[in-house]
Amino acid sequence: MPSIFPCHPRRTLTACLLACLVTSAAAAAPSALPAADEIAQRPITGPVTITRPDFGSEPPAPIDKKRAAALPFRLAPAATLPLLPDEAAPESVTIEGPAEATPEQMAAFIRRRNPQPKLNCTVEELVNYYYEEAGREGIRPDIALCQALKETGFFAYGGDVIPSQNNFCGLGTTGGGVRGAKFATPELGVRAHIQHLLAYASRELPATPVIDPRYELIVREHPDIHGQITRWTQLNGVWAVPGKTYGQDILRLWAAAKAPDGSDASLAAAMAKVKNAPDDASAYLYRGIVYEKRGDLAAAQSDFTAAHTLAPHELAALYDLALSTTASGDRKRALALYDALREEFPDFAPAAYNRGLLALAMNRPKDAIDDFRRALNANPQSAAAENGIAVARIALRDYDAAWRTLHRAAQINNADFDVLANQILLAACVRQEPAKAKKK
Repeated sequence: MPSIFPCHPRRTLTACLLACLVTSAAAAAPSALPAADEIAQRPITGPVTITRPDFGSEPPAPIDKKRAAALPFRLAPAATLPLLPDEAAPESVTIEGPAEATPEQMAAFIRRRNPQPKLNCTVEELVNYYYEEAGREGIRPDIALCQALKETGFFAYGGDVIPSQNNFCGLGTTGGGVRGAKFATPELGVRAHIQHLLAYASRELPATPVIDPRYELIVREHPDIHGQITRWTQLNGVWAVPGKTYGQDILRLWAAAKAPDGSDASLAAAMAKVKNAPDDASAYLYRGIVYEKRGDLAAAQSDFTAAHTLAPHELAALYDLALSTTASGDRKRALALYDALREEFPDFAPAAYNRGLLALAMNRPKDAIDDFRRALNANPQSAAAENGIAVARIALRDYDAAWRTLHRAAQINNADFDVLANQILLAACVRQEPAKAKKK
C-alpha cells in the first residue's frame, strides 16, 4: 500500500492544518513524522506528495492519558442527505403515462444546464409544446423532453443536426453529416418527435395528422417494433445504435430534472404532489426535502412526521425524520428513531454511522462502537466507521486499542485526513524516555 498523502493545490487549509498537527506532535511523536516547517514552507503550486508517517500497528510506548483526554480527535461528519422512496426500476418505466416533473421544473432544469439554448422559441414555449403534444398522445412529456435533451446536448447541438431544423430527436439522421428531417416550427418538430415515439409504443394512430417522415416506415416495415416498444429501456439498440444504455441515460436525466431542490419550481411541484395525493407518504417526503433545502426545518420535520405516520415502516420516511429530528436538537427522540432504523434496517450504513455519532455526543461510547461496527459490517471499506470506533475507544481511554483501530482505518484508506490527523494527535501523546545525563 503506498504510504503517501496527497495535498492538492486547492487544499491549502488542509496543508496548514496538517502542519499544525505535526507541530503539536513534534515533541513526542515518532521520528518518522515529517517536519512541520517542511510542510508549511512547501509552495502549493501544483500537486504535492507528502510521505505518510508509518505509525506502526502498536504504540511504541505508553500513552499519556491526561494529554490524550485534552485533544480534539476528529470524526467524519454525519450523513445528512435525505432519501426519497426507491424509484421504480428503469426497466419498468413506460413510454406512455403522465408527467411527474412539472413544466416549471423542466424549464429550470434546462436553464441550469444550458443558460443559452439554441432554440427558435423560448425554453418555456418548447416545454409547453412537449406537454401539449405528448399529453394529447398519452406519452410522458417530461421523459420525452429528456430524450430531446440527450439527443441535442441540452440544445447545444454540435452533431449532424443544426438548430434551424427544429429536429429534437435525430429523426432521419444516419451519421456522416446526414442532417435528417427539418420542420418549419419548433411545435411541429415536437409533434414529429412524439408521433415517432407513438409509432414505437402504440398501434393507435396519432390524434393529429402524421408529419413524422418515418412513422409509416415503422408501421409498414417493422412489425417487430411497431407498438411493441412500451418502455424507455427497450429503445436501447433500436432508436440509437448501439445505444446499450440509451434508455437508462434518458431516465437519469429525468431523475435529475424532477429531483427536489430549494427552488420555487420544486416547491410548487411539491405542493401539487401533496394536494393530488394527500395519503401518499412520498408526496410529503418530497415536500419535506424541498423545505429542508429551503432552510425551513420546522416545515420539513412536519412533513417527514406526516410521511412516517402514513408509512411507519418505510426506510426513507424513518430516516428523513431521524435526520430532521437530530438537526432540531432533540437527541432523545432522534436516538429512538435510529433505534427503530436499527431494528428494521440493520444493514443501512448511513443510519448506523449517524447513530454512532449521536451516541458519542450523548457520552455513550460503548453504544457508539456497536453502531460504527454495524456501519463497517455494511461497508467494510468505510475508513470513517473504523475511525469512529477509534474515537469511541479514546473516549473510553482505551488508547492502545484506539491506536490499533486507527492503524486498520489507515489500511482501508491511507488518504483519509481524519484518520491521519488522529494518528498524529495520538502519537503526540506517546510518552518519551527522559534523556540520560552524559557522564563527565
